[in-house]
Amino acid sequence: MSRKVTVSKDVILDAAFKMLIKEGYSSINIKSLAAEIGCSTQPIAWHFENMDGLRIALAQYAKEYADKKATSKKGNAIEGFEYMGQAYVKMAIKEPNLFKFLYLGESPLGKPYELKDISGANENAEMINGIVELTGLSYEQIARVIKNTIIYSHGIATMVATGVFKASQKEIMAMIKTASEAFLERERMKNNE
Repeated sequence: MSRKVTVSKDVILDAAFKMLIKEGYSSINIKSLAAEIGCSTQPIAWHFENMDGLRIALAQYAKEYADKKATSKKGNAIEGFEYMGQAYVKMAIKEPNLFKFLYLGESPLGKPYELKDISGANENAEMINGIVELTGLSYEQIARVIKNTIIYSHGIATMVATGVFKASQKEIMAMIKTASEAFLERERMKNNE
């Protein structure tokens, strides 16, 4: 008769996720995770087969967590874009190990996004169209503003998450807002040339 599994997949993923945030991705292996949970390695192997299975499940779990935190249900398209950017930077400040895992190449899922897709992805079309309506600029212009703002934000967030740059969340948000406004103004000036 087979032994009943008492440690659920959700318990394992939650523990691995907490280890990821606290100690970083490299701290997670089957033995350290089992010790964290207080169980043998059997439930982990049973639910995920091996470390690769666990890594992929953890990456999906982390991505869903980040996506939920970055989604605003209030405001217009500009406010939604700002909220998404703020959530991204807050992660770099408050959860740098998670940021590095998702956005600096540690995740087994590969690149989180392709730069060329940031402003052209169908999932962003609604937001871009909303900003077009609010600003009167073209779709291509707003796509450039978004792309430039994301590149700038990613640079700052990377520097924060890796400890290269230190500043308060308020200072960082002000820097990004100033840069985004400059990118927007540049596009407006192009229309007046």
